Amino acid sequence: MPHNASWTRFLPIVRTLASYDRGRMLQGDIFAGVTVGVMLIPQGMAYALIAGMPPVYGLYAALVPLVVYAVLGTSGQLAVGPVAVVSLLVASAVGSIAATASTEYIRLVLVLALLTGAFQIGLGLAGMGAITALLSRPVLSGFTSAAAIVIGTSQMKHVLGVSIPRGDFLSTLSALWQALGDVHGPTLAMGLGGVAIMLAARHVSRQSGWNIPGAMLAVAMATLMTWLLNLDDMGISIVGAVPRGLPSPALPTASWSEVRTLAPTAVIIGLIGFVQSVAVGQSFATRRGARIDASQELRALGAANLLGSLFQSFPGAGGFARSAVNHDAGAHTTLASLISALIVLITLLLLTPLFTHLPHALLGAIILLAVKNLISWGEFARLARTSRPDAAILAATFLATLFLGFVLGIGLGVILSLALFTWQASRPHTAWLGRLPGTNKYRNVLRYNNVDIPDGLLILRIDASLFFANMNVVREEVNRALEKHAATRIVLIDMYPVNRIDASALHELNVLLSDLAERGIDLRFAAVKGPVRDKMEKSALGRRIPAEALQMDLHEAVLCAEGYLAA
Repeated sequence: MPHNASWTRFLPIVRTLASYDRGRMLQGDIFAGVTVGVMLIPQGMAYALIAGMPPVYGLYAALVPLVVYAVLGTSGQLAVGPVAVVSLLVASAVGSIAATASTEYIRLVLVLALLTGAFQIGLGLAGMGAITALLSRPVLSGFTSAAAIVIGTSQMKHVLGVSIPRGDFLSTLSALWQALGDVHGPTLAMGLGGVAIMLAARHVSRQSGWNIPGAMLAVAMATLMTWLLNLDDMGISIVGAVPRGLPSPALPTASWSEVRTLAPTAVIIGLIGFVQSVAVGQSFATRRGARIDASQELRALGAANLLGSLFQSFPGAGGFARSAVNHDAGAHTTLASLISALIVLITLLLLTPLFTHLPHALLGAIILLAVKNLISWGEFARLARTSRPDAAILAATFLATLFLGFVLGIGLGVILSLALFTWQASRPHTAWLGRLPGTNKYRNVLRYNNVDIPDGLLILRIDASLFFANMNVVREEVNRALEKHAATRIVLIDMYPVNRIDASALHELNVLLSDLAERGIDLRFAAVKGPVRDKMEKSALGRRIPAEALQMDLHEAVLCAEGYLAA
């Protein structure tokens, strides 16, 4: 069967292998895969803490999902696995039902991963990749910024060495304030030391061009120091025994009431994880002159989460930091993800005993540095200059997420975005046009003082599709213009910018035609696009207007109107 058969679009790995250039790609894929794999080990364990799971589950979440995405994904640079925001959503949803890290908690987290994957696969099979439009950039920026602050606040207890009960943002912040007098010095020193090592590694990487795995370096040094000096006897909390071996396959089970409780969060995780993954994947694909298939990405991420749940993986997505490292290290194809999964596999089979003395403070430090870049202060300032409504949506989403919770925060953001879109669509931009002298070009009379406006003719351009919510604005605009130009005999509407029209708009145009006719004024149309013209011709409006009138371009329609007026 040829490699370009239609079924291969569901298995991109087939096309990848068929066109793979080992001489040009293999070295980059291996180097990138190893680098990201080493980076994934401490990150995965740290993000498992955010999700309320034992650290080893972070390695499970970095194994099967990577393999599945490598087979089904379309971005060679996207590094799929545990990510901070999704991990926090997991903890938020399941933490209110079961005790963190308990057997019941783990079961429900795996059910959540199964539901998330099923939701994403369903959207992908329906070709709903364009659903990313539901989560606008201001909503995502506001949500992720607030989530980053909540994540950082929740992890401060590990760096400070204090005991803080799980709660909402305000209660956690209050508990931290009250616990400042109980800060454990050696734990704080361990956390700050880890931050210093990772910042130094990042600085050296930028200066040298090498991708130094700062997190892994900090993990190795902290673990070795804790083991040699018995720092756990001084009160530094450590991870403890990490089970060796691969995750056992099992189907997560849940009652119908538990499914109903987890389903809303599964939808939110599915959307946010997909939007983040597509945004990251497309940004790196664009740099290489390529594109990704959004619907196939939905299917790939859904399969990664669904199949991952069968192997004890909590939900994940494409991470920006790891994807950036993957890209910079030379990844060409999804084979790099297979190499990363191999590194995790070797760790699970052979190296987990080495992490027994890994301090929780170091994992907390890794998280704090990772989420710092999620806070978009600059985005708010930019929107405040260019679009105040979008800035308001970002701020509202940020505050709602911070103080009301993640589901309400993202829900409010989506509702506000849709409300803003509807409000803007119901008030389309319109322009009265005149002809530039000596040309057949027409421009807005408010912006060009030298345009010619034929006597008795008003030319209106509508810069939006027409539907039930915006036709009143069009009619009001026509009436206002006629009050200023009482000698008008023809109103000509330039329909070129109109891409769609609904039944309500057709009815309103027909009513406008009748109203103008009673006043001795003709209503005409120009440059009507094919799909819009088809609907107009089939409607009552079309039966009152000559078909050829709908097919004229604007200049032809103006000349025709001028000829009529001169007769």
